[in-house]
Amino acid sequence: MLLVNKVLPFFVLPLGFSLLCMLAGLFLRKRLLLWYGFLVLWMFSMPVVSNGVMRLVEGEARRVPVSSVGRADAVVVLSGMLNQVDGAPLGEWNDAVDRFYGGIELFNAGKAPLIVFTRGQVPWELDAIPEGELLAKRAVLLGVPKTAICLTEKVGNTADEALAAAKLLGFRKGEGKSIILVTSAYHMRRALLLFEKAGFRVIPFKVDYQVSNKKEVTVLNYLPNGESLEQSERALREVIGWLYYWVRGLL
Repeated sequence: MLLVNKVLPFFVLPLGFSLLCMLAGLFLRKRLLLWYGFLVLWMFSMPVVSNGVMRLVEGEARRVPVSSVGRADAVVVLSGMLNQVDGAPLGEWNDAVDRFYGGIELFNAGKAPLIVFTRGQVPWELDAIPEGELLAKRAVLLGVPKTAICLTEKVGNTADEALAAAKLLGFRKGEGKSIILVTSAYHMRRALLLFEKAGFRVIPFKVDYQVSNKKEVTVLNYLPNGESLEQSERALREVIGWLYYWVRGLL
């Protein structure tokens, strides 16, 4: 699964695909392949393309007010927002920090009696502390009672998170149990389907939007940069993940 989820997508994402085209062009002495690889890399490095692809994945950039969210049995916050570095015992935030604070805001608003953090841990970082454990400590520092915090077993991907949450909360299909699912906007579509597949009634709460509906298009949007390439690959990787789970019958 690690090979399929993490390694193989490299060869179809813009950077890997372009490098393969250029290498093939050099080896086969085909100038057309060189240009094709260059154009693909240039295109997905432009903000106008990157923002468009991400917007397709995220949907409308509009965060739902907490006050309008219905009550549920638990708030479930997905991992993926901490970098563990020496000297920072609770880790350092990355761009997805809104997942944590969104979950805390929902809990403090009384939308659910429990908040669940997933013990995310990638297979190649076995020495790292499962992320949910650090998030639970941060939540306690913000005043969340320990008795209201639940942690799943160790998980490696979103499908694992859905199954682990169902096991933790004792939810079964047909019981009508509900959760408020908190994750990044670009990740919500796949996560929503996987948690529904696990038997939950899901109230989505999208955070961490990557693009805004209010940005004006200027000449700078057509100039390539590394940040836009990274954003394009993040959005396309989400699409690949969705297709992978769909082919396996998990969606």
